[in-house]
Amino acid sequence: MATNPVPVQEGKTFLGHPRGLFVLFFAEMWERFSYYGMRAILIFYLIQHWLFSEEKSYVIYGAYTALVYITPVIGGYLADRYIGQRRAVQFGAILLVIGHGLMAFEGPSPSQFPGLTPADMQNSIYANIFWLALAFIIMGVGFLKSSISVMVGQLYPEGDIRRDPAFTIFYMGINLGAALGSLLVGYLGHTWGWSWGFGAAGVGMLLGLIVFVWGRPALLGKGEAPDPARLRERFAGIPLEWRVYLSGLVGVVVVWFLVQYQSMVGWLLGLFGLAVVLFILFNAVFKMERVERHRIIAALFLIALQPLFWSLFEQAGSSLNVFTDRHVDRTILGWEVPPGMFQSLNSIYIILLAPLFAWLWLNLAKRNLEPSTPAKFGLGLVQLGAGFLVLVAGVAASGNGMTPVIFIFLIYLLHTMGELCLSPVGLSAMTKLAPARMAGLMMGTWFLASAAGNFIGGLIASATASGAEEGSTSQVVEVYSQIGWVAIGVGVGVIVIAPLVRKLMHEELIGRTDHALAGGETGLAEPAAAGTDTGTERKP
Repeated sequence: MATNPVPVQEGKTFLGHPRGLFVLFFAEMWERFSYYGMRAILIFYLIQHWLFSEEKSYVIYGAYTALVYITPVIGGYLADRYIGQRRAVQFGAILLVIGHGLMAFEGPSPSQFPGLTPADMQNSIYANIFWLALAFIIMGVGFLKSSISVMVGQLYPEGDIRRDPAFTIFYMGINLGAALGSLLVGYLGHTWGWSWGFGAAGVGMLLGLIVFVWGRPALLGKGEAPDPARLRERFAGIPLEWRVYLSGLVGVVVVWFLVQYQSMVGWLLGLFGLAVVLFILFNAVFKMERVERHRIIAALFLIALQPLFWSLFEQAGSSLNVFTDRHVDRTILGWEVPPGMFQSLNSIYIILLAPLFAWLWLNLAKRNLEPSTPAKFGLGLVQLGAGFLVLVAGVAASGNGMTPVIFIFLIYLLHTMGELCLSPVGLSAMTKLAPARMAGLMMGTWFLASAAGNFIGGLIASATASGAEEGSTSQVVEVYSQIGWVAIGVGVGVIVIAPLVRKLMHEELIGRTDHALAGGETGLAEPAAAGTDTGTERKP
């Protein structure tokens, strides 16, 4: 006879939630503050300080953001298997503090020493410190990002109705941190100097680490290692726990190499992605029942749209950031706004629009008018493409003058609306479509496709560079026009075939036959809860 689970001891609460939720809220808020603050000025730092060509800077940026998506898969595995989420978050935060601290060591500046050449800058000891800083940040995100979201879910017993609101609160902290970081670091980096901007990001990350360590008692033992005794097992005199930490430092060295040789990142993504897709298809064809096979095919179709969407969406931090700097009249109320500060618009729009989209889908569903998951993907791509075309129209309307800033607000608005149609819907779909035994693999494949999109985004951005340094917008406009129409064309095509993809999803069986299909317990309750966070905020 089934019984309701006995509520776990959660200690004191705040606003009806365990206090540990707000420890995780502020820790993640400060981590996102540091990450997105640094991201707001990174492309300018590469071009203006390190004197990389614009094309090279975009490729470096793309490789960096791609690696940020890959490492959480590794960090999450090590946390689940060995050290637990709490230790993974703390270790990741330490790596991030080191990385952001190293970013503040910029060395001699070309503005101070006009005789410095690109070779002088890029071959200096400070350049190696810069690459090392990126490597520490990438590995730090890898250990922290996947685990801290899991800990939110662990604070609540299965079936607790407060779980979804908890992830909503957590997600607000994520985007609040991203918005504040872009505004403050973007301002300091452009007006006071790079070290001020990166230093502020580092202080933010240090605050996040302090909050997490200080608030550990409020976590009530959640996120601990699955087998604490095993962590003390020694090999060559080194406990297992410290061997995991050493593996993280080895990962820093590997990433330090990869981020300097960006083509290696592309090859690794391509080969590994192909191997994963072939493995999934092999299992679908030879080891699955008809409905499971159909769902896997539908999931792979949705995943295949990921690289296109994110390669275009991620122009925000690279080519669109530079375009805003060079070709947009950024004067608002008499103040010329630093370009990096516009990176905050995406997070601000998400905070404002996510509740509206949740309300919209719910009300459409009540009237049997809600678009299907693939149709929402198509709508997301259409809005993404429309954003670029609106900006192109703004450039054309301005003639040879500066583009009005309103068009930057509009492109971010349309892109954010497209994100809200695709990211939360897609992650929710992965938790529903994947069999329990492949849920982790399918989610990892989803993020691998996102990583590929970020890398491809760097290559697309590099195509906008020709002629931009001479003050011409022709190349940017040509590329933006092409990718805008491609996104709209693909989006319309996806909407047209959405009914076919929806049939492959067998939505009428979800929640009714999952137990039978998976041979028992599906295990999808926890991933679905986690998807509430990562779904409403796809940022790594």
